[in-house]
Amino acid sequence: MQRGMIQVARFLLVVILSGIVDSESRADDMQYPIDVATDDKGTIYVADRTLPGIWQIKDGKREIYFAGSKKFRTPLNAVRCLLVDAQGRLLAGDSSTREVYRFDAEKKPVPLTKAGVGIPMALALNKAGDLYISDLETQRIFKQPAAGGELTEFAQIAAVRGMTFDAEDRLIAVSCTGKNPILRFTSDGKSEVLSSGEPLVFPHHVVLDKSQDIFIADGYAKTIWKIGADKKAVKLVGGDPLSNPVGLAWLGEKLLVVDPRSKEFLYSVESDKLVPVPGAR
Repeated sequence: MQRGMIQVARFLLVVILSGIVDSESRADDMQYPIDVATDDKGTIYVADRTLPGIWQIKDGKREIYFAGSKKFRTPLNAVRCLLVDAQGRLLAGDSSTREVYRFDAEKKPVPLTKAGVGIPMALALNKAGDLYISDLETQRIFKQPAAGGELTEFAQIAAVRGMTFDAEDRLIAVSCTGKNPILRFTSDGKSEVLSSGEPLVFPHHVVLDKSQDIFIADGYAKTIWKIGADKKAVKLVGGDPLSNPVGLAWLGEKLLVVDPRSKEFLYSVESDKLVPVPGAR
C-alpha cells in the first residue's frame, strides 16, 4: 500500500513539474491572436486574447508590447481590437474594462471613454481624428471627437466586427448578421448598402486598398474576400492553411491576415498565396 502511494505521489510530482516546465516554455509564445495593426515604420502589433495582451513584431523578432493581467476588470484582460492612429500611437479595445485605450510613450494604456462601451469589437478613425467604436453589446457604433469628451451614438447596427474609412472619409461597417452586412455611412449617419454580402458567411475585419477595393476576413468560410467596383465578392485566398481568419491590416503593399486557429497564426498575402510572417511563431 505504502509503495503504491509513493508511486502515485511520484507520478503527480512529475505531472506538476511537467506542467510548470511546459508553462514556462510557452510563456513567450503567441497563444490566441485575434487582431493585427501596423504602423508606418513596419512594426506589427498583434492582439492576443489569451496572453492576454499585445505582441510587437519588428524585423522578424517578437516581444511583448503590453501584458495584461489574468484578473478580470483589469486593462486588456480581454483585448478585442487594435488600431494605429495618424501619430503612430496604438489603440486597443478591451471588453473586460469596457474601455478603449491609447498607449503613451511609455507603453502605458490611457483610457479614453470612461468605460463608455461594452464590448468594443472594431475601431476606426476619420481624417479629423475622430474615433469610431463598434459595441457588440449595445449593437451601436459610437463616436468620440478627436479632442476627447463624451461618446455620442453614431448609428444603430448589430454585430459590427469590422470598420474602416474610405478615401472620401465615409465609414464602412461590416456586420456578421443581416441580409446586407456591408454598409457605408455618410458623416451624418445615413447608410447605404455596398454589397449584399453573398457569399460571405461570417465576416470579421475589413480593410481597403488604394484602389478602394474592399477586403474582408470571413471566419466561417475560411476565406479572404475581395469586393471591387462591381460589388461582387471574389475569393482572394481561402482554405488551408486558414481555419478562422479574423484580423486584417496592411503592411506596406502586403495584406496581413490573423488566424488564431491556424498553424502559423499570422500570414501575408503574396501573389494570391499565404506566406507565414516571420516572428509570429
